Amino acid sequence: MKLQHTIKAVIRTGEEFGFVAECLEIPVVTQGATLDAVTRNLQEAVSLHLEGEDLRELGLVEHPTILITFEIEPLRATA
Repeated sequence: MKLQHTIKAVIRTGEEFGFVAECLEIPVVTQGATLDAVTRNLQEAVSLHLEGEDLRELGLVEHPTILITFEIEPLRATA
């Protein structure tokens, strides 16, 4: 089995405020008022989730990185 070097995550604008980050391979979701805050929260949440886990069983290398995609809606022209 080939081990993954990255954990993929998506950051979206929150429904009410701020931003929401969600990992695709592991069950981690967090939020923050700013992009900096949600990024820090994501790093912490991933670290806490992986703490004490056998990363090989999860298909991950020992020190995976987080690859973040930022999802935005396109601007629409106004008349």
